[in-house]
Order: sequence, then C-alpha cells, then structure tokens
Amino acid sequence: MEPVFLFICAHFCYSLRVIKESIEQAVKAALHELGAGEASFVVSRPSEMAHGDFATNAALSAAKALKKNPREVAEMLVKNLSSSTILGAVSKIETAGAGFINFFLSKDAIGKEVYSAADDDMYGKNNLYAGKEIMVEYTSPNLFKPLHIGNLVGNVLGESIARILEASGAAVHRVNYPSDIGLTVAKGVWGLSKNNLDPKDIAQLGKAYVVGNAAYEDGTAKLEIEEINRALYEDSNPEWSALRTEGIETSKKHLDELCKKLGTTFDRVFFESQSGPLGRDIVTEHIGKVFEKSEGAVVFHGAHTRVFLNSQGLPTYEAKEVGLFDLKSKAYPNFDLSITVTGSEQKEFFTVVFDAITKVFPEQTAGKTLLHISNGFLKLTTGKMSSRLGNVITGESLIEDLQNEAKEKMEGRELKNPNEVAEQVAIGAIKYTVLKQGSGKDIVFDPEKSLSLEGDSGPYLQYAHTRALSLIREAKKAGISAQISDTPVSGAREILARIILHFPDAVARSARELEPHHVTTYLTELASTFNSWYASERLIGGENPEFGLLLTEATEKILAQGLDMLAIRAPEKM
Repeated sequence: MEPVFLFICAHFCYSLRVIKESIEQAVKAALHELGAGEASFVVSRPSEMAHGDFATNAALSAAKALKKNPREVAEMLVKNLSSSTILGAVSKIETAGAGFINFFLSKDAIGKEVYSAADDDMYGKNNLYAGKEIMVEYTSPNLFKPLHIGNLVGNVLGESIARILEASGAAVHRVNYPSDIGLTVAKGVWGLSKNNLDPKDIAQLGKAYVVGNAAYEDGTAKLEIEEINRALYEDSNPEWSALRTEGIETSKKHLDELCKKLGTTFDRVFFESQSGPLGRDIVTEHIGKVFEKSEGAVVFHGAHTRVFLNSQGLPTYEAKEVGLFDLKSKAYPNFDLSITVTGSEQKEFFTVVFDAITKVFPEQTAGKTLLHISNGFLKLTTGKMSSRLGNVITGESLIEDLQNEAKEKMEGRELKNPNEVAEQVAIGAIKYTVLKQGSGKDIVFDPEKSLSLEGDSGPYLQYAHTRALSLIREAKKAGISAQISDTPVSGAREILARIILHFPDAVARSARELEPHHVTTYLTELASTFNSWYASERLIGGENPEFGLLLTEATEKILAQGLDMLAIRAPEKM
C-alpha cells in the first residue's frame, strides 16, 4: 500500500489531477481483477454534489463484458476499490443508480486543495497541449466599413480559445486576416466616388458600402463595380486605388482601436491583397493536378464543387485561403494545429478548402490538423442587423452605450477611474454573453440583462471578484491569516470548498473541446456559491475566520484566472 503522502505536493496541497488520475488507475486495476480490463470508462464530476466529488460509469461499461447486472458489477468494483491507495484522499466510495460509483474526497484532501487554489497562480493550468504550436486565426473582418457587433463575436471567441490553449501549455500564435480587396471594397470605392464621401471617415465608408451594395444588387452599377474590382486587383486606376488605400487605412485604424479595447494583440496580420495573388498563382500551378478548368473558371471537386478562380481569372475567397495557408505555414512552419474561427455559415466552405489545401501542400500538412470553429451571429433583442442594408450597430457604439449605462449604475461609488471601470464592465458584459454558450450558436443580446449584478452576467463575475478582494483586505486589516481548518467543514463552506476543487477540470475540458463556455459556467457557479456563503456567514468575527479567508482567497484567485482566460478584465473595485 502506498501511503497517503502519495497525494501531497508542494505547499502541502493535494493535487486534484493526481487524485483523479489515481482514481482512474485504481478503477482500471479493479476492472482487470474482475476480468473486464478493456472496458472503457470516464471519471468526472457528478451533476449533483450529493453524488460525491467524482463519479465513474465503469460498472455500466464492464457489465456487458462480464454478462452481469451493472449494479452487481458496481458493488464488486467498490469492494476492490475500498482497499486501494486512493483511500488516502477518498473518504467514501458508494454505488448509486443503475451502476454508477461515486467518490467522496476526504475533508483533509479538500482543505489542502483549497490551500493550493489560494496559493498557486498556476492552479487552473494544465499540460494538455504542452509542446504544441497552435495558430488561432480570428476576427478577420471585411474592411472598408464599420465593424458591427457581429464582428465582435469571432474576436471574443477566438481570444478566449487562444488564452485557454496557452493555459494548457500551448505556444499560441494569434493571426488576423482582414479582407482589404475584392467586391466589398469595390462597392465601397464606387460609393465613395459617386457620392463625394470622405474615405477618412469610418461612418462615411459605411455609407459608401451600403449605397454601392444596393447599386450592385439592383444591377444599376453591377458591371461598373466589377470593372472597379478588376482595376483594384491590377492597380490600374490611380483614382480608385487611392480611394481604396485611404479607406483601408481608415478601417485598419478603426480595427486597431477596437481590438485594443477588447484586449487583443495579434502576432501576425495577413491581408487578402497578399494572399490573393499568391493563391491565384498556386492554384494555376496545380491545374490538372488538384484543380480543373470548368466553363472558363478553375474549380475543385471535393465534398462539393467550389470555384477557386473565376471566369475573369481573379482569385475567389477559396483561392485566397490557399495563399493564406502558404503565408501562415511559412511564418509558423512547425505548427501542430491551425484553428480558424469564423461564422457557422462557412462550415461547408472550409470542409472543401481544407481538403484542397492538404492536396496542394501534402508535406506542409502531414501530421497537422486544420480546424474550423464556428461562431454564431449576435443579434440584439430588437432583431438582426446587416451592413448591406445599413441598419448596423457598430462594436464601438454598443460598448459606448453599455459603458454609459454601467457608469450610471456605479454612480456614487468611490472609484479612481470610473470611465475605465465602466468600459471594463461593458466589455465584460458583451464577452460573457458570447462565451456563456457553445460556439456556433446564435446569440441574442439583451443590453439590460447583460449588465445585471444578479447573476448570469459578466458584471456578476466581476463584482464577485471585487467583493472577494474587499473581504481579503478587511480580514488582513483585522489581523486574520488564511489557514487550513482543523475543525470539520460543513454547510455553505463545504459546498464552496468542493466547488473550488473543480476549476482545473473545467479549464481542461474547455481546452480539450475548445469550448470556453465550460469555464464560463464554472465561474458562474463559483461566484453564486461564494455569494451565498458570504450572505449566510460572517468572515470577520465568525467561526473559524482563518479558513473563511482561505476560501475567499481561493475564490478570488480562481475568478481572476478564469476571467483572464475569458479575456474579461477583473476590476479591483466597481
């Protein structure tokens, strides 16, 4: 028998990861003893706290192989597990339901894990992607028009995925791929030239695009706009090229300002004006090998047929992706995974494009993964927006409106920089709304609910963090020092302590599935439980304030780490 010290790590803390792995190993050994060693199973957090701290479905998996009732197999496994080394950290093992096995951690293990959460800045991190080099491409807007609130979604999702991967040991390269040439730009240039609009004004750029798009779609200027498009690719008309250059510079400045507000910095920015000519040449070189000529165009036959060069010989979005891959793979030749975060409507597009890329670049893609992650559309409670029609709410205007509302709600509070805090709260409200559900799902944004301090919002998490910091400051003024409890922990304290344990699991699950909403859901549960405990018990002057302070410090550390993984700033006061 291995002693209990097997589970003790630096700072006298139990490592929950080691405990979980030990449970998995013990279950596997018990399955082998029963003759069901190949049965697959998982050890995970139960859906209800009454069912313990971990649970496994091993008996259900093994029952078929052993030709026995799952409940009977569960009881047999529990007998074997009760004599294993995991009892150093597990106080009770029991069967439940049709054949589940529940594990309850000892109070000692829980207390030491809370100490670890409070003491270790690396508590929520893991090594799932250690040694892996990952490119994450996101934001990537169409330039030459204001960025509407839908453009925020890809940025918010991509940045959080990048941070969670970094917290899981990966070397992450952030890539932005704005569209700075093509029909969108040609429509804007037409609108500028025909309406005497200022290319240095982002609002007028948006107006130019709307009128240009309308003229293109109703056919009144379709041929002229297509001519502008060709001329811009060839740089053959100085007047149109100058309008494009000025408009793109205005858009880039606008984009940089918004990304700064959102806390995003890119390692590389590639433009379609770079990838287009490169993709056109690569596609042309592979005609007859990967691509085929068809009715004057060049196509690829994959899951469905897509055009890579149109009948005018210009590169389509598909060919530009081929050029982009060449640029990205030369910048980061040792990448293991390339993630592209864009709208869910592009899922089929990337299925074919990635197929073509692997055939054009067999060596560069060998052993590597190209992955598309969908983000949904963000709609206000008043309905959907469209930059084509002009009924656009820009990212900046939404942030500004929410910032003003947040500032009103905080009026009368002593804050050094109320404007800065209000902006952090506004952006946190948007990011939480985007990240609280699975990727690819459309998002209905309710401005009033997003700023609520009553739960299920970004400001709710931020406020729980500031409340924890305030408690910590007051406790230290009172001379209280955080310590592991020598007395039994029960009630609201026990619930909070047991929830604290599962932060690393939430981060690991988000990293495995590339789904930040698991972290968001966990943090909301933690904040709610912390607030319930805080409302029911006194820290200063209450029973065992030392352990109460430890719980508070652990909660504050986890909220700070988790909010950072969501790219939500955590104000010290609000």
